[in-house]
Amino acid sequence: MRLVVQRVKRASVTVDGECVSSIGHGLLVLAGVSHGDTPFDARFLAKKVAQLRIFEDEAGKMNRSVQDVDGSVLSVSQFTLYGDCRKGNRPSFIEAARPELGEELFDEFVRTIESLGFTPETGRFGADMKVDLLNDGPVTLLLESTGRTVA
Repeated sequence: MRLVVQRVKRASVTVDGECVSSIGHGLLVLAGVSHGDTPFDARFLAKKVAQLRIFEDEAGKMNRSVQDVDGSVLSVSQFTLYGDCRKGNRPSFIEAARPELGEELFDEFVRTIESLGFTPETGRFGADMKVDLLNDGPVTLLLESTGRTVA
């Protein structure tokens, strides 16, 4: 599983002109699922997102998590994170999970985020979404479950 995590002042998702989710300060998480991923990957990364210390403390150091600052999490499924552009100019999505598995593991990620005390905010799986955000910092990180360790 692959995530792009962005610290934001605000973020929202619109589908067909309707705002379906929005948050204030917190994290925007773009989530891609690969065909080899499991529910463990989704849970592992959800816990990692909740515990990432990327918000500043009183000394200006990135030392607080989204939980510590009472931030929100907006999760958006994005299969294009597994686009491979090494050959030619058109991305190959052969590493991306089939929609059924992608939705199952994305939902597991969101359920785990909820179990960690957040109100789940999401886009709509498989929809043509417009994501609007005000990046804070900017702080943008790439997380992958490949090479994970059991914690």
